[in-house]
Parts: sequence; structure tokens; C-alpha cells
Amino acid sequence: MSKIETATFAAGCFWGVEAAFRDVPGVLDAVSGYTGGHTEHPTYREVCSDTTGHAEAVQVTYDADRVSYDELLHRFWEMHDPTTPNRQGPDVGSQYRSAIFVHTPEQRERAEASLHEAQRNHSHPIVTRIEDATTFYPAEEYHQRYFEKHGAACHVTKH
Repeated sequence: MSKIETATFAAGCFWGVEAAFRDVPGVLDAVSGYTGGHTEHPTYREVCSDTTGHAEAVQVTYDADRVSYDELLHRFWEMHDPTTPNRQGPDVGSQYRSAIFVHTPEQRERAEASLHEAQRNHSHPIVTRIEDATTFYPAEEYHQRYFEKHGAACHVTKH
């Protein structure tokens, strides 16, 4: 029987983050959305105003028997620049911050260990925040599977 778990990451524009996680074997679903803010049921326009406190994030549902949380963390560090505060590529604002939203104490422990390991590979300080997961609001339908629908590209590096 599969062990289904949830992980949530923010690494800039959620379109590329979602697409990158969808490519990971063992990931069952990746949903673009908003988390970490103070407004209930925020819209894209509200989040882009940089006033709700939300990050554009991706909630990943995965089979822990096929892919580990550590592997998802490894992919997270590879797909963006965790040393740039509130910015990824051309996207600027706190909604584009680098963050790991942890769902369990074990995830927090693994995320903190991976941050320390990632710091060894960067000459500048990592600004990624590790926060407790809060309510995740799926983004509007037109944001889901955006790259599959439109073939667009963004800053995220797919490995």
C-alpha cells in the first residue's frame, strides 16, 4: 500500500515550480496556489498586490514509497535561487519568496537539515524561510498545469 504525503514549496512563479515537480517520478499531483498569508480565499490579483502575505506556492502530493521528501527538497533547491529575497527571475514581491511550508515535525527537521546542506553550495546566504504549513488555497483554474496548456517558459530550472 502506498504512503501518500503532502509537501508545499514556494520558489517564485508557481507555473514553473508546478511543472518541475510534476516531472518527478512518484509525484502524484502538484497544484498551484497561495499559502502563508492572512487573507482567506485570496485571488491572484490580491496576491499580486503584495498585500495578502501569501506566497505563490505548489502543494505536492506524492507517494513516499516512490520518492522521498529529501528528494523533493533536493529538487526544490535546484529549481530556483534561494539567495534572492522576494524575487525569482523577473518576478518581484514577497509573493515570490523562497519558502518551505512544513506539514509535520519530521518535515521541519528534514527541511532544516537540507537548508544547512544547501548553504554549503552557495556563497551568499540562503534566505529561504521554513514555515509551518497553513491553509493552502488552490489558484484559479487557468493557473493549473499552465505550461501544459500554453507551453510557456519561466525561470525555474527543470532537472
